Amino acid sequence: MAESYNHDVWTEKYRPKKFEDMVGQEEIIKRVKALTNSMNIPHLLLAGPAGTGKSTIALIIVKELFGESWRENYLELNASDERGIDVVRQKVKDFARTKAIGDVPFKIIFLDEADALTREAQQALRRTMENYTSTCRFILSCNYSSKILDPIQSRAVVFRFQLLEKKDIKKRIDIISKNEGLSITPDAFDVLYESSEGDCRRVINLLQATASISPNITPDLVNTIVSKAKPSDIKIVLDYALSGDFINAREKLLDIMLKESISGQDVIKAIQKEVWNLPIDNKLKVRLTEKTGEAEFRLVEGSDEFIQLEALLASFILAGQGGE
Repeated sequence: MAESYNHDVWTEKYRPKKFEDMVGQEEIIKRVKALTNSMNIPHLLLAGPAGTGKSTIALIIVKELFGESWRENYLELNASDERGIDVVRQKVKDFARTKAIGDVPFKIIFLDEADALTREAQQALRRTMENYTSTCRFILSCNYSSKILDPIQSRAVVFRFQLLEKKDIKKRIDIISKNEGLSITPDAFDVLYESSEGDCRRVINLLQATASISPNITPDLVNTIVSKAKPSDIKIVLDYALSGDFINAREKLLDIMLKESISGQDVIKAIQKEVWNLPIDNKLKVRLTEKTGEAEFRLVEGSDEFIQLEALLASFILAGQGGE
C-alpha cells in the first residue's frame, strides 16, 4: 500500500498552492488575485461554509506577496481556540508592532473562525485594526458574517464563499486519485459528495480514510467510513413517533446514536431531510421542521443531545395525535 496513506494528510498535501489551482469561487479568486498583484490588499473578511477555500486563499495571498519570507510576515490565529480579549490584544499587537521584512509595506494577520470571538474581543480587534493599518492587514475568516460586528465589516472587503459544486470537487478528487493510484466508481463519488455537502476538505478526508482500506473506492466502502444516520433508520424512528409509540421511537434512536456512534447534529440533519418524505399533511411537515430547527439550535448551544432529541420525538408524537 502506498506510504502516503500512512504519513501525509491529503488535505494539506493537495492544498492548492496558486490561485490557478483553486476550484470554484471564480469571481472571488479573480478579484483577490488582482488585489494581490497590486501589492496593496485591504483588510479582508472571508465568509462562508467550511471546506470552501477560505484558509487556502489566505495562504496563497501571503505566499504570492512575500515569496520565501512569508512565514516571518504572517501570523495565524484560530479564534475558537483563543477567543479572549487578551490574546487579541497581546499576540496581535506584538506582531503588528514590527515592520514587515521585504518590499511589501505591511504584514498579514489571519484570524480563522473570527465569529467565535467574544463581542469584547471583537471591539479590541477593531481598535487594533485601526491602530496598525500602516503595518498590518487583517484577513478574517468566518462561517457567518452576521456574527462579526458592523464596524469590523465596514473596515474590510467582504467576500462570500459558496459551497463547492459537484464538478469543482470532482476536479480535485480526479487529481488526487490519479496521483495516489485510486479507482473511484461514479456511484462512489456520488456518495462521497453527498456526505460532504460541498465541503471539499471533508470529501478529501473521507477519500483518504476509504483509500486506507482499499485503492478501489466503491459506494459500500465509502458507506463503511461515513458515519451518518441512514434514511431508513430515521424513518423507522419517525414512524414510531407519529404512531404514538414513544418507547420504541426512543429505543431505535438510542440504537442509532450508540451503535452507529452518530452525533445528535447528524441525527437532526437526517430527521430534517426525512420529514419531507413522510406521508403527512404539508402543514404538519412545516410544524415538524420548525420543531427540528429549535432542537438543532439548542444542540449547537451545547444542550444534552439525547434529552433534546427525546423532546423532539415527544413533539412528533403530539403532532401525530393532532396536538401542537
